[in-house]
Amino acid sequence: MSLEYAILVSLRERAGSGYELARRFDKSIGYFWAASHQQIYRSLKRMVELGWVDCDEVAQQKRPDKKVYRVSDTGAEELARWIAEPAATRNDLTVKLRGASYGDAAQVRAEIARQRDLRIQQLSLYREIERRDFPDPAKLSGQALHQHLVLRGGIRTEQALLEWCEETIRALDDDQE
Repeated sequence: MSLEYAILVSLRERAGSGYELARRFDKSIGYFWAASHQQIYRSLKRMVELGWVDCDEVAQQKRPDKKVYRVSDTGAEELARWIAEPAATRNDLTVKLRGASYGDAAQVRAEIARQRDLRIQQLSLYREIERRDFPDPAKLSGQALHQHLVLRGGIRTEQALLEWCEETIRALDDDQE
């Protein structure tokens, strides 16, 4: 997936400036698709050139004018086309594990342990967000339901990755004995 599609989704939810969009990424979409502020601004420029987003200049007092981006009709069509495509996933860590015998297997084990610790932290964060933002999931519908389902997918993914990391570490440790 390219960053442009994550930006289109965010802008469909709410128009905003590049700065506002970057802040939204830091607080939500960025948990699933990380991007620097520079990457977001470069992508916005490219998306304006492609006609996927429109940009309005908004005058501000004592500040430079603000550019507010919104999805154009062409961008909405492109997003709908992309949403209909089959999704692809990949995981570099599994390729490293597969090739561990051709490199430093201890380093691969250390990376898996590091990933395990990151999964624990991420899972804790996602569960806190769920408690804070979705206290009664049974009553959700529309956009709020979709956002909660993405979060649930993140929780389930982190749980599965955590279990896999722990299983892998045990197996690698047993292999060394």
